[in-house]
Amino acid sequence: MRSLSIAAPTSPPKRRHLFLTPYLFILPAALLFIVFMLYPLVDAFRISLYDWKIVPGANSPFVGLDNYTRAFQDDVFWIALRNTVLYTVVTVPAQMILAMLVALALDAVPRGRVFFRVLYYLPVITSWVVVSLLFKYMFDSTEAGIINYFFMRIVPVLHEPVPWLREAGPALIAIMALGVWKGIGWSMVIFLAALQGIPHELHEAAMIDGANGWQRFWNVTIPLMRPTIVFVLVLLIIGGFNVFISVYLMTGGNPVHRTETMLTYMYNESFNFLEFGYGAALSYILAAIIFVISFIQLKVLRNPVEV
Repeated sequence: MRSLSIAAPTSPPKRRHLFLTPYLFILPAALLFIVFMLYPLVDAFRISLYDWKIVPGANSPFVGLDNYTRAFQDDVFWIALRNTVLYTVVTVPAQMILAMLVALALDAVPRGRVFFRVLYYLPVITSWVVVSLLFKYMFDSTEAGIINYFFMRIVPVLHEPVPWLREAGPALIAIMALGVWKGIGWSMVIFLAALQGIPHELHEAAMIDGANGWQRFWNVTIPLMRPTIVFVLVLLIIGGFNVFISVYLMTGGNPVHRTETMLTYMYNESFNFLEFGYGAALSYILAAIIFVISFIQLKVLRNPVEV
């Protein structure tokens, strides 16, 4: 008879080693998260409760929630919030609709799909600084701007250059145009991947039942893409509320703060006027707004609507 060997139980030191091994792999990422994410978040909240002075040794008096109440009494804060909401409300639907149309077109194209996908995705990987300066040149308020150059030759009644970046309305239009143009490719790639994951049998079954193209899109494609649409919507809204580089480089919040957004106002208050306590409070107000909006979106859109 063969002797049965019974494995000895794992010794406590070996068990401890097996228990600690995963945490050793997690440790580098955890340290980076704590140092560069968690600590700045906690410290920013602490700064928001003080009239913070950056000068070493200077007294920073504790003001409690005064920085938060100051924001709601600040006219520029409401202008910045309004511009941020307007930017998000305009650019997010425009990006999603145009990206969906491009994705549907690419999904139907038998050849050249990779080429056109790369072509539409190029603006996404282009630096925000580069494209912002490019659009600033294109929307120059003089005849030197490319947009004004063509407008004054195409539109007969236009005898003077449009003050694109000198007035709030035209400046916001230029900034929104940049946001839409740069964001289409990102949403398009995600929508295209979702479209290619829909089984063709479902569309064929709908065609056999007599559904036309719009009915197949609305009753087959959209329901199956619902999780993807919600995902893109949530991330685009978060990105819309965090618009900064394009506004800062194209207008700097001018004229007279009329194109300020939440992040540009926070940056200007913190680093131009050294109001670090007030800037930190603005950042937490913005974070709270984004959290509430995202929570409502996920709560409302997570489950399909029953008809």
